[in-house]
Amino acid sequence: FKMCPGRVLCKVPCSGEKEVDLAVQSAKAAFKIWSQMSGMERCRVMLEAARIIREQREEIATMETINNGKSIFEARVDIDISWQCLEYYAGLAGSLAGEHIQLPGGSFGYTRREPLGVCVGIGAWNYPFQIACWKSGPALACGNAMVFKPSPFTPISVVRLAEIFTEAGVPKGLFNVVQGGAATGQLLCQHPDVAKISFTGSVPTGMKIMEMAAKGIKPVTLELGGKSPLIIFSDADLENAVKGALMANFLTQGEVCCNGTRVFVERKILDTFTKEVVKRTQKIKIGDPLLEDTRMGALINRPHLNRVQGFIKQAKEQGAEVLCGGDLYVPDDPKLKNGYYMRPCVLGNCKDDMTCVKEEIFGPVMAILPFDTEEEVVERANATKFGLAGGVFTRDIQKAHRVVAALKAGMCFINNYNVSPVELPFGGYKSSGFGRENGRAAIEYYSQLK
Repeated sequence: FKMCPGRVLCKVPCSGEKEVDLAVQSAKAAFKIWSQMSGMERCRVMLEAARIIREQREEIATMETINNGKSIFEARVDIDISWQCLEYYAGLAGSLAGEHIQLPGGSFGYTRREPLGVCVGIGAWNYPFQIACWKSGPALACGNAMVFKPSPFTPISVVRLAEIFTEAGVPKGLFNVVQGGAATGQLLCQHPDVAKISFTGSVPTGMKIMEMAAKGIKPVTLELGGKSPLIIFSDADLENAVKGALMANFLTQGEVCCNGTRVFVERKILDTFTKEVVKRTQKIKIGDPLLEDTRMGALINRPHLNRVQGFIKQAKEQGAEVLCGGDLYVPDDPKLKNGYYMRPCVLGNCKDDMTCVKEEIFGPVMAILPFDTEEEVVERANATKFGLAGGVFTRDIQKAHRVVAALKAGMCFINNYNVSPVELPFGGYKSSGFGRENGRAAIEYYSQLK
């Protein structure tokens, strides 16, 4: 593998009806074996898969950087989270159990926690390997099989995960990969032998998946978009708040669903905060994502780069001020001249009704909005159809927890942002979806009670 900005890396055939059916049937056969194994047996196989990922961390991270365009520095973190996820669910696999219920007259009843069957995972292109682990970890721990479809923009690294599971000793076909776009996804959702669908991606696609799943009475987990609020109070540690704002907006070129892209800043520190954020944003090193000191790589593809640029143009037309960035970036290295690079952008003079404040941009664009009171900012923060995440920066611990409790969002951060340990559940409110990934909560979404 090498960096080939703007050029075709490889060609992957799309899976049609025949291939999707083969993948599902093969997973169904493997499910019969895997679901009969004890939790401890499954645990050992999953720990072995985690060990292989840990051992091949550098190779997989490099593959992911080429797959997606994010910096190698970030890709390594993704791979670490991936093996930690498999270790965490391996640890839970042996503890899954029902309960015994005493009834009158010496009678009793009991429940069993059973797997669902063949689950479908449909991943996004921003965290291809990590999302596949987030979905397959709890699915396999509960005794399910999985057929996974990565995004057609990032088809490569998930195939490596399938190979790793096989090397680790899962029954052949337990984790299958099919490739393709919407048509392949539709075939998976409508397959009669599929028991559940877990999807990460956009709101419109999530709606379609829910609709298709309804026809087969299939449960779904939807992890969709966001336009999360990041609230900076005047008593916050300024240095930390600035770092938090950068983390909440520019991670993975801003292509993160839970990013805190609406940065609400208390008016009395607005100028100081904005000046510092702009200064730091201009220092972010953009370029070849395989270089150690690169902190921002390339966006996923040309149409997406054009879309992000369109949002910035519209923001200016609606009265927002571009405080820095927003333009295309051409690296010095001639090899990278066709890459999809842009300078991270900070927008000032923003209003709540602007498109750049209401809609998910999914690129390195931060909108700064002033506020005066706690009551006002909570109301404005919640005035969105989304509800994936939120963040609060303040030294006042009571205020921090009070505001977080008032935010209508699934994952909230205090004095940090975009930290997603596998032990904690992740997922949204409102149009950001439902169901949870990670933590013990995910077990509920990959098992059923008898």
